[in-house]
Amino acid sequence: MMAQDHSSPKPSKPIFMKHKVSHYSETKNLDFSTWVSENSVKLFVVSLLTISVAALFYLRTSSVPTTILCFQNSHQSQPQKPKLPKLDLDSVQPIVDKSSPFSSFHSEQWIIVSVSDYPSGPLQSLVRLKGWQVLAIGNSRTPKDWNLKGAIYLSLEQQASLGFRVTDFLPYDSYVRKSVGYLFAIQHGAKRIFDADDRGEVIGGDLGKHFDLELDGAAAKQQRILQYSLEIENKTVVNPYIHFGQRSVWPRGLPLESVGFVNHEEFYTEVSGGRQYIQQGISNGLPDVDSVFYSTRKVGSEALDIIFDEHAPKVALPQSLMVPINSFNTLFHYNAFWSLMLPVSVSTMASDVLRGYWAQRLLWEIGGFVVVYPPSVHRDDKVEAYPFSEEKDLHVNVGRLINFLVSWRSEKQGLYEKILELSHTMALEGFWSENDVKFTAAWLHDLAAVGYQQPRLMAVQLDLQKATVQRGDKKEFIPRKLPSVHLGVEESGTVNYEIGNLIRWRKNFGNVVLIMFVAGPVQQTALEWRLLYGRVFKTVVILSTQADADLAVEQGQLDQVYKYLPRILERFNSTEGFLFLQDNTVLNYWNLLQADKSKLWIANKVPTSRNMINGKDSSWFVKQAELVKKVVSTMPVHLQVNYKESGPTDQSIALCGSEVFYVPRRFVQDFVDLVDLVGDLDIHQKIAVPMFFMAMDLPQNFDTLLNKMVYKTGASSTNSLKLYSAQVPAVHPLAVSTESEFIKLIRLMAAGDPLLMELV
Repeated sequence: MMAQDHSSPKPSKPIFMKHKVSHYSETKNLDFSTWVSENSVKLFVVSLLTISVAALFYLRTSSVPTTILCFQNSHQSQPQKPKLPKLDLDSVQPIVDKSSPFSSFHSEQWIIVSVSDYPSGPLQSLVRLKGWQVLAIGNSRTPKDWNLKGAIYLSLEQQASLGFRVTDFLPYDSYVRKSVGYLFAIQHGAKRIFDADDRGEVIGGDLGKHFDLELDGAAAKQQRILQYSLEIENKTVVNPYIHFGQRSVWPRGLPLESVGFVNHEEFYTEVSGGRQYIQQGISNGLPDVDSVFYSTRKVGSEALDIIFDEHAPKVALPQSLMVPINSFNTLFHYNAFWSLMLPVSVSTMASDVLRGYWAQRLLWEIGGFVVVYPPSVHRDDKVEAYPFSEEKDLHVNVGRLINFLVSWRSEKQGLYEKILELSHTMALEGFWSENDVKFTAAWLHDLAAVGYQQPRLMAVQLDLQKATVQRGDKKEFIPRKLPSVHLGVEESGTVNYEIGNLIRWRKNFGNVVLIMFVAGPVQQTALEWRLLYGRVFKTVVILSTQADADLAVEQGQLDQVYKYLPRILERFNSTEGFLFLQDNTVLNYWNLLQADKSKLWIANKVPTSRNMINGKDSSWFVKQAELVKKVVSTMPVHLQVNYKESGPTDQSIALCGSEVFYVPRRFVQDFVDLVDLVGDLDIHQKIAVPMFFMAMDLPQNFDTLLNKMVYKTGASSTNSLKLYSAQVPAVHPLAVSTESEFIKLIRLMAAGDPLLMELV
């Protein structure tokens, strides 16, 4: 949230797309043939037009996510793959400003803002910055008589008259129209562009005191800049706010699974200056934070006023490491002007974030890098938070996007070819739509038309083995711990202790995958479960009866969910183990630290009965026993011996709760083999899992911690919060199906993890 004018554009465009198009769920059948046969052609046409107008009106006025416009026509089998446009830069005709009153004006330093209201106080201050020209970009909400002395203002009509190709792709009421402004500034001599909004006031009234404006001189190239290290394996993104003294604040665009990493760097390295082509500033007051942070930290009408360490050194990002970049406090040098393009097919809350990650990956191709600078602007908290639903897609996909970008490689020989290829591949992966591929091509042609010279490529060494940092090359910096808003009060020693606990839990379970089956409505709870458990575990994989590509929910059937686990285990073959959890069971992870992660965990000694499997009679159990006997007879010797030594006879079966269980890495292959032995046999989850466990190891070798869980076999999972206890490892049954129920649960769980109150 909190980027300028980040309201949803009215044109019907898909928001931040989630997965490959081929992964979309099936759409509704819109076949009206039966209706046609019963009515006249004329009536059919009139009715169809009426329905279309009504639907369009509904979609444009309701809060339903615009992704529903991705429905396929009933006669289409599969969506078309996005096509890769061709670049023909040699035939591009120059675009010269002949229509605007500023055709003869040139400036090397520009400030680009989007305006939807009359000039604000901070915007009037920006106009007074010496050596900088403010360019205000209007939209459909901008007052017709907008005017500010000293600023250049481009209305919608003036933007359309400039002749830029990108104009055809831009929504009318969105800040992404700044793309026209970037081209206008480049056309008029820009060497540096400060991407800003009309709510940020530059501290001290001098951008030169905050950013590196000169990169070409000897002094600029000889300066040494502190740089994050790559010592931590598989680390791909950082929270820069920690470096600047606010470890419990995170920027919009940081994957939520990374929020729990609040410890500072053990050490840094250094890099020579001169190539920090993108410079991200920090904002005091209301920094760039997401709706999760804003909603949990803001107390009533009291404004957020967060202060960062102005004395902390600027810090660079090496190749393979990324940071969120926004569109309201960022300086772009000439060699990064190609990266100013704001995507148009995604939600406004995702546009500048996606641009930032996309740009960082391509920046490596020219030897450039991003540097984050101490606070440079102050923004007052005078706005309302955006609904969390507008950021849902961003939270679901941003982690996957970062991993994709870090691993992306290109054999193209020119920067523009690489840019277009990456945009096309991102469309294929579902991060944005084909419209942004076309928009990228138009953008590149417009850059050529206004005379922009693309930078030369440099060798990228991403695949080389990272060299060990020598002791003499390690640079130490310990960030200050500044007071911060925490649940409406300033942070204290108690908060530090709580954060320390979170670090401890994450260290213990950070390489364990949590696989969760959600029987309730995933639209209401999937993201909440990820927020809750993703802070602690390596990742949270969610299964449900119906797949939901928008929420990254995979399909599975609860009665035989074990059959879906091997394919997940293959994706995470370097983890310590996996923990399965059903959504009618709550896991108190803070009570699991004493469990042995090299052993199997299951509640095998909690009293259970056949009533656990509702609706099954004795004949059904007899058939299940026969199927179990059949599987046991095909087990390899080590598994069969274990199973028979564990006690069940040929005429009996073991039955115990399988709502939560853990399999360490050393037993994963056995688990996969056992699932393969079951094959198509219809063995129930609550019978198959105990069978697997007794085959993998003897019960006396199981870790016993889960046997201390609260387990009520006859209790209803609905309205069962009274069963909850924070003193046990898990509680069953306890299910939540709505956001309000989830909030009640979180408040109870905060007895064991007080930081959870940040989520409510």
